[in-house]
Amino acid sequence: MITWFHKEYEDLSRDELYNILRLRQEVFIIEQHCNYLDADNYDIKSSHLMAYKENQLIAYMRIVPAGAIYLNISFGRILVKKEYRSLGIGKELLKRGVGLFQTDTILVMSAQVYLVKFYEYFGFNSIGDEYLEDEILHIKMIRNGKNSS
Repeated sequence: MITWFHKEYEDLSRDELYNILRLRQEVFIIEQHCNYLDADNYDIKSSHLMAYKENQLIAYMRIVPAGAIYLNISFGRILVKKEYRSLGIGKELLKRGVGLFQTDTILVMSAQVYLVKFYEYFGFNSIGDEYLEDEILHIKMIRNGKNSS
């Protein structure tokens, strides 16, 4: 059984924060061979959507408030632990993330290009050209809005 939590930074326990940072490093730094500063000071301003199975963090999303990175609320650091992929957990993660907001709320993200079709399923549309972010192709995506973010 998967247990879901949505918490503000100040409500995270030390163990939860450690688990978040460790899993993000596993996926984005080790697995994707990407050297970058993950602890970028936005975690402190953000809320954190987490999925646990048997006390192990298996999926995660950072939700950054409007005005911190973009003019609108943004999703980032979206991941599912490798051994839990292709089980629908990523879809559930996005469904829950989008579900935290009113249906007309503008949401923005910097998405890895290979996941564009996945995010389109949730109403996100690509905006602008592809660009390199930490040596990985990304594209800006927006839901319920134009290029106003």
